[in-house]
Amino acid sequence: MRSVGIVGVGLIGGSFGLALRSAGFAGRIVGVSSEGTIRDAIARGAIETGVPLEQAATECDLIYIAQPISTIETTLETLGPLAPENCLITDAGSTKSRIIEKAGKVVSKAQFLGGHPMAGKESRGVTAAAADLFRGRPYILTPTESSSLHTPLASVFRNWVERCGAHIISVSAAEHDRAVAFTSHLPQLASTALAYSLAENLEDESHLGLAGPGLADMSRLALSSYDIWRDILNTNTENIQHVLDVYIDKLTELRDNLQTQRLGDVFATAAAIASRIRRPNNNKGHV
Repeated sequence: MRSVGIVGVGLIGGSFGLALRSAGFAGRIVGVSSEGTIRDAIARGAIETGVPLEQAATECDLIYIAQPISTIETTLETLGPLAPENCLITDAGSTKSRIIEKAGKVVSKAQFLGGHPMAGKESRGVTAAAADLFRGRPYILTPTESSSLHTPLASVFRNWVERCGAHIISVSAAEHDRAVAFTSHLPQLASTALAYSLAENLEDESHLGLAGPGLADMSRLALSSYDIWRDILNTNTENIQHVLDVYIDKLTELRDNLQTQRLGDVFATAAAIASRIRRPNNNKGHV
């Protein structure tokens, strides 16, 4: 791999560029973004220069698309007919099924491999990018068939992802979207609902001073921007509706059993899964 084009040099795209450099990649890294973002990305060392999308499509061995989901779909429409056979296109979108479907329709010669690094921050933009953002985190790949993980292009990309410190998990796009509805989208909406409940019902804002660290922990995700989440909610609606129904049922069970011994069993079950979440390497999967 001699050249990489990062389309959308924000938090994820910028971190990918920084991670590649930190891992020893000596090839060319260019960016496709707004003028201001390109300027900041060059200053951070995430890319060398900015280029138009069409130029990146024809000159780069790897095109890494790190944009909102709806923008990824539009980008694929431009890239698809232009990228040559010796190019791998991948993305970092938070839902996969619709992106995979779009790529299947518009990518004609290049290989497309869906991806989703399970890493991020509440802060946005390349100024928040970090070379270690992916370190120790799962990096999900969603091939349409298992053989596409082992092409020469995909093998090189996987090697660099692992050198950036991530561990790769391979699942189908549908399985990914069902799983992250529970493991990512539900935590976000639960945190948002908690903060929204406080905003709407707290009698006196000074009562926030009575809070312990648990409230800050639980409301951290509520700092996230709706601009980022709009496309996620729109493209994984059915799965998210299901997990919200499950969560509402569990909240109802808690409410209905506040004075019964049933909550002892609930607490024990919850504590067991919480311990597994915190277990080192609990989320390592397979390729």
